[in-house]
Amino acid sequence: MTKVKELAKMIDHSILHPTMTDEDLHRECTVAKKYDVASVCVKPYAVKQSVELLKGSDVLVGCVIGFPAGNSAIKVKVFETEVACKDGAVEIDMVINIGKALNGDWDYIEKEIGAVTQKCHENGAIVKVIFETDYVTKEEDIIKLCEICTKVGADYVKTSSGFGFVKDDDGKYSYTGATIPNLELMKKSVGPGVKVKAAGGIRTLDGLLAVQKAGCSRCGATATIKIMEDAMARFEK
Repeated sequence: MTKVKELAKMIDHSILHPTMTDEDLHRECTVAKKYDVASVCVKPYAVKQSVELLKGSDVLVGCVIGFPAGNSAIKVKVFETEVACKDGAVEIDMVINIGKALNGDWDYIEKEIGAVTQKCHENGAIVKVIFETDYVTKEEDIIKLCEICTKVGADYVKTSSGFGFVKDDDGKYSYTGATIPNLELMKKSVGPGVKVKAAGGIRTLDGLLAVQKAGCSRCGATATIKIMEDAMARFEK
């Protein structure tokens, strides 16, 4: 596999902004197909349409669950997962109940992740578990989440939704997303069967290479065109 192909197959092309229309979905699926990325990551209603748009390509269809704040009841997340899988999603990116994690209610978190993981695997899909590390910031909590994901058999741990905005003192919102220290911590805290996905703030080729070096197998991105065009310019000389 060439370096460019290797990097393309790390990218989950995110099509998740609330304002995106069907026309936007069509355009972004065309981008994903052109660069032959690993997958698209779409909103639940868009799964069927994305499957149709990507028919005949090697690009997989993934879907977000409990997105972006993770507040749905467990049975709702499980139902949402089942619908997405029945509609054709083969990858599921679920947001944990952030408040429960911050409260240290690990039994709830284990039950939640376990239930969604089981439903994914019953339907032949993989699951990526979003911690939202702009909110869940303590190392010990990130480690505990990694241990739970390993225990219940989740396929990936993932940093962020891309929408974990933190309100600053001036009333404005800021966002960090994936950081190398968090990715390295997650990589060393999961079992050998669990992979790591970076998401949030990776907008350049050097950013993608950095998260790859930190041990990530996948990376969420909206700046796919820039990343891939730069990769072709650098590695196909």
